[in-house]
Amino acid sequence: MSSSPGSPQRQLHLNAFLMSTGHHEASWRLPESDPLASTDVEHYRKLARTAERGKLDSIFFADSPVLFGEVGRRPAGKLEPTVLLTAIAGATERIGLIATASTTYNEPYNLARRFASVDWASGGRAGWNVVTTAGPDAARNFGVDDQPAHAVRYERAAEFIEVARKLWDSWDDDAVVADKAEGVWGDGERIRVIDHHGSHFKVRGPLNVPRPPQGHPLIVQAGSSEDGKDLAARYADAVFTAHQTLADAQAFYADLKTRTAAAGRNPDAIKILPGIVPLIGATEAEALELERELDRLIKPEYARLQLAKTLRVAPEDLALDRELPDNLPSEDQIEGAKSRYTLIVQLARRERLTVRQLIGRLGGGRGHRTFTGTPVQVADAIQEWFDGVAADGFNIMPPVLPSGLETFVDQVVPILQERGLFRTEYTGSTLREHYGLERPANQYAGTTAPVLASVGAAL
Repeated sequence: MSSSPGSPQRQLHLNAFLMSTGHHEASWRLPESDPLASTDVEHYRKLARTAERGKLDSIFFADSPVLFGEVGRRPAGKLEPTVLLTAIAGATERIGLIATASTTYNEPYNLARRFASVDWASGGRAGWNVVTTAGPDAARNFGVDDQPAHAVRYERAAEFIEVARKLWDSWDDDAVVADKAEGVWGDGERIRVIDHHGSHFKVRGPLNVPRPPQGHPLIVQAGSSEDGKDLAARYADAVFTAHQTLADAQAFYADLKTRTAAAGRNPDAIKILPGIVPLIGATEAEALELERELDRLIKPEYARLQLAKTLRVAPEDLALDRELPDNLPSEDQIEGAKSRYTLIVQLARRERLTVRQLIGRLGGGRGHRTFTGTPVQVADAIQEWFDGVAADGFNIMPPVLPSGLETFVDQVVPILQERGLFRTEYTGSTLREHYGLERPANQYAGTTAPVLASVGAAL
């Protein structure tokens, strides 16, 4: 999409999605990889500094309150991501810091406090990837036999975000007076009790952390179901999504921008970032050899178990050298990750892939687009979707870490910069500024009640 005459050139937003030794499930088996990297804080600090050297908008960590997948398949242990981001904050200066947290298995007060704290610790660089958490295994970790229904999870998520935003706004920006001469630290009349009473939550407030530097930490959303898109249109500042084709990405982009406008928001206020797994080589042949090497290291018996769980079928129903069976559940029957289920099935049907071939295609990015080529070819692929009104930027998912991120930063980013598509220096200090988003106004500005002073609380 070209900029209008006289207007600044539209520029990409790039996020680095970091995962232990890389997104390819066999990356940990390469000679260069450290199979213990997933619990090595310094490993992630170095990756964050690499992303910052490339002037990327942000880094991002996925998370789930459950041990995910077969532990024999790939590194499975994960550090709690907001704790990890706080450790990274002190080792970086400008890069945005985004962590995933579930609205299904958390409470708004604790989570609002946690992200406000990360925002303060990082000087305004925190983001929250809002997820609703699918699957019975996670439910059983919280005393529940099965996950709540899909619609119920999203209803709870919407109210959860509303409560979090009220809590972040429970302090005026100037509530801390810090007047030593008068002996007044804070003004209780500028700190409000939110008294939220809803279908899922009852929260009095106020938060015990002052209003975050960004006002609200950046809100990211990653669900692409109908409920997920509606939630994003109402609340998200950025959306991480997965698409295999330009046409699908264009349709999603247009749909979500339309929904955002219908929700009363400026469509430019939501940034859509599809995932891309770039396998990069100095030549196309070198890139293809890396792809083949990684795919040779996949153990299909593990991958088939995970695919069967995703598709809600028995593993024995997935013959490795046959196509997917005809009698798969419909999306309506899936209470988990609906959009990812549909993407995987459509990919297999469209390209008539055997189960073994599908496992190979999913091994790099679990349904995200995998692209193999030279730095110029990767830059061309990114620009095609960006110019084609399919993306505002990309969620970069290196298949191998740290080398995949280093190659992207050192060889692809300079090409995008030369084309005028990406910044050469940071122009802001907060994550919202990196994404070109305004600091939200306090929803309680100008109101006087209920305030902390009126209930007799002291600071």
